[in-house]
Amino acid sequence: MNEGLSIGQVAERTGLSVHALRFYEREGILAEPVRRESNGRRIYSEDDVDWLEMCIRFRSSGMPLDTIRRYTDLVRQGPGNESERLALLQSHQKHVEEQLAALTACHEVITHKVEIYEQHLSQGTADCLWTVPVDNSAESAVS
Repeated sequence: MNEGLSIGQVAERTGLSVHALRFYEREGILAEPVRRESNGRRIYSEDDVDWLEMCIRFRSSGMPLDTIRRYTDLVRQGPGNESERLALLQSHQKHVEEQLAALTACHEVITHKVEIYEQHLSQGTADCLWTVPVDNSAESAVS
């Protein structure tokens, strides 16, 4: 029998679909070529799973596929381009930090609004929160 994981097992472990795994392979996202059995079935290693999980994190954090592919290419080239890899990762790290700052600002606004609503609901004064004035005149325009 073979050693390694089937494409279905890797899909289950990573949360990627079989289609997505094949896409990543075609796009050159995997660090090493996927081994194949004599019948052509893909056989993945634990290293492949670890690499895919890292790539999933990169994608989840907004790293474009082209950047992941570039990083993969650099890793495949081996030693000697570590400073280029570092620059790529630092650039994305900055992007993620900017996303975090923006999300933190959003979270602060939402937290503030939740506190206001909780306070007004507990005091029985929630009916005055962000009410839209009602204009009963026939000439009012609706926008």
